[in-house]
Amino acid sequence: VQLQASGGGMVQAGGSLRLSCAASGRTYSNYGMGWFRQAPGKEREFVAAISWTGGNTFYGDSVKGRFTIPNNNAENTVYLQMNSLKPEDTAVYYCVVKAYLGSYYSDNSYRYWGRGTQVTVSS
Repeated sequence: VQLQASGGGMVQAGGSLRLSCAASGRTYSNYGMGWFRQAPGKEREFVAAISWTGGNTFYGDSVKGRFTIPNNNAENTVYLQMNSLKPEDTAVYYCVVKAYLGSYYSDNSYRYWGRGTQVTVSS
């Protein structure tokens, strides 16, 4: 399985970016897709995810109200609309596929990980 993410870049604080990620190849189980991020010197952090069953979405506390995963994703594709970006959102963002049962908030639930795309927010 390959995950191809795009849409990262540099933006000023208060701006917006939209990430996209497409999964190719055969996934024997795919309960949903989402995003994690990791900033230099910090632990990996859950950002957002969507469940393919029912379209439920999940968000980390630090991005609630600012980031959105739309419900109109194409098959095996996930987007992340990021608004009101802050310098603390600067990180490498990783697209993930949830192939294990368990919490959407736990990285242990995700089997497939993309290479990451850099998002930099300047103040």
